[in-house]
Amino acid sequence: MSLTRREALLGGGMAGIVSLGVPSPLFAASPAFPLLTAREGAVRIAPEGYPETAIWGYDATVPGPVIRVKQGARVQRRFRNDLARPTAVHWHGIRIDNAMDGVPGMTQAAVVPGGAFDYDFVVPDAGTYWYHSHNQSQEQVARGLYGPLIVEEPEAPDVDADVILVVDDWRMTQEAQIHESFGQMHDLAHGGRIGNYTQAVLLPAQSALRRHDRLRLRLINPATDRIMVLSLQGLEGWVMALDGMPLAAPEPLGRITLAPAQRVDLFVDVTAEAGGLATLVQHERDGGFALLDLPVTEGSRSRRGAPAPLPPNPGTLPVAEAGKRQEPLLMEGGAMGGLARARHQGEMLSMRDLAAQGQLWAFNGVAGMTPEPWLRLSRGEAVRIEMINDTAFPHAIHLHGHHFREVLAGGGYGPIRDTILVDAAARREVVLRAENPGKWMVHCHMLSHQMAGMMTWFEVA
Repeated sequence: MSLTRREALLGGGMAGIVSLGVPSPLFAASPAFPLLTAREGAVRIAPEGYPETAIWGYDATVPGPVIRVKQGARVQRRFRNDLARPTAVHWHGIRIDNAMDGVPGMTQAAVVPGGAFDYDFVVPDAGTYWYHSHNQSQEQVARGLYGPLIVEEPEAPDVDADVILVVDDWRMTQEAQIHESFGQMHDLAHGGRIGNYTQAVLLPAQSALRRHDRLRLRLINPATDRIMVLSLQGLEGWVMALDGMPLAAPEPLGRITLAPAQRVDLFVDVTAEAGGLATLVQHERDGGFALLDLPVTEGSRSRRGAPAPLPPNPGTLPVAEAGKRQEPLLMEGGAMGGLARARHQGEMLSMRDLAAQGQLWAFNGVAGMTPEPWLRLSRGEAVRIEMINDTAFPHAIHLHGHHFREVLAGGGYGPIRDTILVDAAARREVVLRAENPGKWMVHCHMLSHQMAGMMTWFEVA
């Protein structure tokens, strides 16, 4: 059975982080912690008429269980690995204690099959976050190891419903099973593992919407490599937050571009007529298609005015602390790239030799993880990072444990983020304040690029 055009996409982990010799803190298991288990399962991803898809999921679901807590609360989970592969849990976007960051070989040992690890940390920032595997992540995330982490404001905003919208793509066989083509050289050297089926999941599920209701839509892109370009029809509203961090003022909603790992919070009003549809549209090079349709029923209210901004999170980077120190982050490699040689595991290698080891991308002339950090920063120090993309492909650069702001070309600073999309042949400058001590990973969240060498780390002491 072939997927129809509407059901198919148009046009179309990480291999194990090198140990840095860092002690791996193991925490005694506590039976009081709620259990989060990575295990095999079967879920419905493709439409009716296809079989369920075999996945690896947290509690055997995709997305994994929604973890929802209040700002300033503790998240406590005993993670158990019932898979046949080592794995771990990274809590993406949270300014977390370093020992809880979930990066095997850097902050902890990978959790072996049958093993367990206690995660216990405070969530300082309200917003939309997520959790996912950070071991062999190109494969493990593509098989379904991710879930939403929602941190609520102390006072709930004025909305009628708070809904998570997860938009992922899957590389599927004609039998609706995950294609086993992990680590293909073409994927690694180009735009990554791009799927042939896109899925949009609403949590909680919605059978219909009422006209003039206001929704908080929390969009998450957990895709391995695909940049999602989306728009809404029959819904009008505002962008309220990016990567969990509130904007200073709501911005009118237009087309939404979400790189892998990025999130956006929207407040949207249902403006379609009763009997009409509210539609999520996915845009590709040769057009767009409806990814999700919801019928609209008659409502009982009139449309409200513009919302007030969400309350800011504490400890965000003041623009006065932009810092004088400047550091480059040069992205090189890949197909059609100009990289001829790069250092890998202390040895200078040709691209042919690098490719033989699956290392096709580099930061600052270095492919893959190194025993020494890219940056050493003092706590409280601010640094400007010039991100230079000297490749033919975009990259979504994610910094662990911190947020940053873009330095805008016309002056001023952009919104606070944890992941920034740097287009091919583009430059973006960001300012980072090192406020969280520990060893923190930096990598492209196109996980195929990370797997093939585009990763490094910095240390805050």
